Order: sequence, then structure tokens, then C-alpha cells
Amino acid sequence: TDTALRQMPCHNQQLNNISSGQEHPMKQVRFANSNSSNSSSVSAVVSDNEPSDASRQTVSNQENLGPQLKLLPLNDQIRELQTIIRDKTTSRGDFVFCADRLIRLVVEEGLNQLPYSECTVTTPTGYKYEGVKFERGNCGVSIMRSGEAMEQGLRDCCRSIRIGKILIQSDEETQKAKVYYAKFPPDVYRRKVLLMYPILSTGNTVIEAVRVLIEHGVQPRHIILLSLFSTPHGAKSIIQEFPDITILTTEVHPVAPTHFGQRYFGTD
Repeated sequence: TDTALRQMPCHNQQLNNISSGQEHPMKQVRFANSNSSNSSSVSAVVSDNEPSDASRQTVSNQENLGPQLKLLPLNDQIRELQTIIRDKTTSRGDFVFCADRLIRLVVEEGLNQLPYSECTVTTPTGYKYEGVKFERGNCGVSIMRSGEAMEQGLRDCCRSIRIGKILIQSDEETQKAKVYYAKFPPDVYRRKVLLMYPILSTGNTVIEAVRVLIEHGVQPRHIILLSLFSTPHGAKSIIQEFPDITILTTEVHPVAPTHFGQRYFGTD
């Protein structure tokens, strides 16, 4: 009915608003839990049908990562994609297909972390609809080379978004990262940045990339790091260096699929 249409919530709004005292409803993303006295709970919004496999979705209690690390809610679809990507017998075609699906899920949730404002639109039947629209002033930055695998997923969601690039290589012996190339939108310092890097192993590459962004005027609190897999050490290193950054990933595990970039681009 028309009454139901007027009351229908936007897809970016929760059906059950549990954050009446906040400017925006809490997003459906789980926080990594570092509270040893409450290790079975998750300190963000959790859907009623969410699996209780806390051992896979929360970081070890020894790792004090805090709310800066956010994990996608685990479901069988995500778990299957993670399994296929990690499986050494997976064909490259299946690997790329599943990687692209997982990237899309991470990008969609990354966009959900960006600021939005309320708006009213008129439907074809002439009624007013109370919805939201994302605020302008966002961009993507990929850390070459593996980060480029996430660019298409971002463009599929934001057709006209501007994307910068950073080329960083780590010394095989010292693991020290060095910047070889950086190109950003000229007004990147005024934008929210979606930093794309699928695998966080040591965290050194991302730390160096964030330093470059800071040199260009970007504040760490305006950076959302999108990744697929992270190690506890990698996430902890980044958060300790930049406490205001946000990390969004699907899994924190001691063993990261470091073969991702070579397998995705067929150079393995």
C-alpha cells in the first residue's frame, strides 16, 4: 500500500534501529573482540541468524586490536569463497571468479562505512520516500599490484569514482617497504579514501602507503582499508601505527594466502 511504501526503510537503514542516540544507525559490521572476559560476544551489531563461530571471526584475546578492525559477518557463502581461494587445487578461473565475488562483498561494506545524509525523493506514484544519499568526496587508492584486483569491484559499485595508485615493494631480506610510485587525485586531502590491498601479512606495505597518503594531507581517520585476509600481526602493526584508521576484512588468521596476487593475475 501507499502507507507501507512511505514507511519502507531504505536499504542502508536497519529494520531494527538500536542506536536511537546516534546520528546514524550502527552498521551491520562486527568488531574484532579483544575483551578476554567476554570473548564469546561481539561488540557491534550482530544479526540474529549469525553463526556463533567466534573463534574464526574474532581475533585472539592476546591481540588488542580494538574497534578499528571490522569483520564482515561470517556466513556459509563467505566461508566457501575463502575456502576456494585458499585451496591449492582451485583452477585459476574459479580462483578469479571467487576472488571477485569476495572483493565485491568487501567493497559494498566499505561503501557502507562512508558518510551519508538523509534525503527525500518522489516516487512514480507521487509519494515522498525518506531515504539516504552518500556524500560526495570519496576516492579509491590501490596498492599495486594485488590491490589493482579490487579496482573493478569498486568501479562496479561507483562508476565515476576516482582511483589513485601506489607502487610499493618490500625488500626480501629486511621486509622494509619502499615507495616507487604514487599518483592521487589532486584534492585527495579533502576526500575519504578507500585503500585497497587484499592481503595483510606483515602490514609493512600498508603502513608505508598510509604514510604517503598522510604526506599528501589525508588524515588517517579518513582512510578505510579494504582487504580480504589479514594476519593478527599485520592488523595489529597497522593499528598500532595509525590508531585512527579503519580496517575492513573478511578473516583474521595467522596464515594469509600470500599467493593471491600471483594467482589472480596468472603469474604464479
